Amino acid sequence: MLTYLIWGIGYGFAAAMQPGQFQAYLMAQTLRQGWRKTLPMIFAPLLSDGPVIVIVLFALSRLPVWWLPVLRFAGGLFALYLAAGTFRAWRDFRPVQENQSSGVGWNLFRAALVNLLNPGPYLFWSLVTGPLLLSGWQETPLNGIGLLAGFYMAIIVTLAGFILLCSGSGKLGPRVTRHLLGISGLALAAFGLYQIGSVL
Repeated sequence: MLTYLIWGIGYGFAAAMQPGQFQAYLMAQTLRQGWRKTLPMIFAPLLSDGPVIVIVLFALSRLPVWWLPVLRFAGGLFALYLAAGTFRAWRDFRPVQENQSSGVGWNLFRAALVNLLNPGPYLFWSLVTGPLLLSGWQETPLNGIGLLAGFYMAIIVTLAGFILLCSGSGKLGPRVTRHLLGISGLALAAFGLYQIGSVL
């Protein structure tokens, strides 16, 4: 279970730090209305990922057994692809300026909707964490529970830190955010290589 918990934490941190529309939305909302009103939105993945996980696991469970190693290998390649994109974002990092466009009435439900309509969770769960969850659950349900617990614990804590950094004034926030992007890229690359190596 400890191995799957660590995998969950690593992938959860990397998923939370991936530059994407959900992270951009959180950043814009933090700049627009402050961290106190934005902080509850860190729970949006808990609301939106449920249907994604059910759909993906339903599809994966109907595939032949020999497909799981293939998907794990593809997931490792996808993690390396995400790592490359994260390193590019780290290299070309620019602090986002406050967005003045109107966005009245956004709340936790709409944050969950933004995440639900984002292709990222579908790709992540179908290629990376879904096959891991299935293989871990087949060994023992505790492995699957450990993966999920680590994944969402890391996402919630990382998104909370991200929002607090975005709300910070001065240069500390952008600098630390850039470092977190670099760490996220390293974590994704390491997990991707490990996942590929575990299949070969």
